[in-house]
Amino acid sequence: MNLLTRKYTELKQKSKKILHKMLKKRGMTIILKTYRLGVKIMPMSKKIIMFESNLGRNYTGSPRAIYEEMVRLGLDREYHCYFVLEKPNIQIAGVGKTVKRNRLKYFFLFMIAGIWVCDTRLPRYIIKKTKGTYIQTWHGTPLKKLALDMDTVHMAGETGIDNYKKNFTENTETWDYLISQNRFSSEIFRRAFAFDKEMLEIGYPRNDILFAKNNEKDINELKNQLGIPQGKKVILYAPTWRDNEFYAKGHYKFNRAMDFDLCQEKLSDEYVMIVKYHYLVKDKIDWSPYQGFIYSCNLSYDISLLYLIADLLITDYSSVMFDYSLLKRPMHFFCYDLEEYRDTLRGFYFDFLAEAPGPVTLTTERLIDSILHYNPEDFKDRQEAFYHKYNHADDGKASKKVVDLIRQIAEA
Repeated sequence: MNLLTRKYTELKQKSKKILHKMLKKRGMTIILKTYRLGVKIMPMSKKIIMFESNLGRNYTGSPRAIYEEMVRLGLDREYHCYFVLEKPNIQIAGVGKTVKRNRLKYFFLFMIAGIWVCDTRLPRYIIKKTKGTYIQTWHGTPLKKLALDMDTVHMAGETGIDNYKKNFTENTETWDYLISQNRFSSEIFRRAFAFDKEMLEIGYPRNDILFAKNNEKDINELKNQLGIPQGKKVILYAPTWRDNEFYAKGHYKFNRAMDFDLCQEKLSDEYVMIVKYHYLVKDKIDWSPYQGFIYSCNLSYDISLLYLIADLLITDYSSVMFDYSLLKRPMHFFCYDLEEYRDTLRGFYFDFLAEAPGPVTLTTERLIDSILHYNPEDFKDRQEAFYHKYNHADDGKASKKVVDLIRQIAEA
């Protein structure tokens, strides 16, 4: 290929890319304009329900638990239920259907669906009809500061704290019901989300399974499903994401501050470890050097099932601590960046070091030592206090309470 031909080919390819981008942008503009018009003129049905978990990245959490309670009661045949997913080929329970995020059907369904159930903020371009109902389940009791309580923002794609707060409050204004795990959360949500509608302080639907399946038979079955050896204790490592460690908006890094080689050396005789990323983390890590010790779970696996098989939890500032507390099992907190996270990135709502229901360590060496020499009596009082403060509303029936509400709304 001569120089002239090569230049022409390069120019042609570049032109195609530019044209594709223009068409894509214009196409989305047309879709959004049509959607906004459709919201105004299309009829709405409260028999159509939209469910979404974790920005559509998986079939998990409280929306899943609520939907599966509808399936258990046979209501998935009475209502038209749709679960929004980035990968709509994921199998869901019952006769409900999946819909791919940001496709024509997705926008059409949001035009006409009378009830939405979601655990994170929906995109700004999704508009709720005046008579529609949005049940926001949220996704955890907060240790780290939220929304209007934040002083700075370090997240990818955000243009400043004032703009972040404005966008947040515009979103929360669309919520009609907000689920809270405890009195502590209810007070914070009211303020941090500027939420003045109905608070459902009923515990988290996603935790109902911790009451229903916390028994030897179900736990052994779950271990078999994941290929976890029965003869070893299970550590669940479930850290949160870091606001300032990202590739792009909504795509965060997995920080490998833990020395997994040392963990394998010191713990593998007695333990195996399951590593569960936060849903915002997009790293693909090769765990093969730790085969037989580290088991990783993909994004689609519900963490509530992992709680059940875990003999102990390692986390940091994640809200998983409040859910796992229901099982009254040991918790360890690996907080290698405690000062930066607490004082710079987010700030905390309570004195974490004083309330943590387990050892807080800053290095892998100290973490391993805390696991090997853990004495339950040392943290018994803290664990009980933590449980009574944050788990008083969880009773294993939250999903049914939300389903009862959905039926009331649909029949009104």
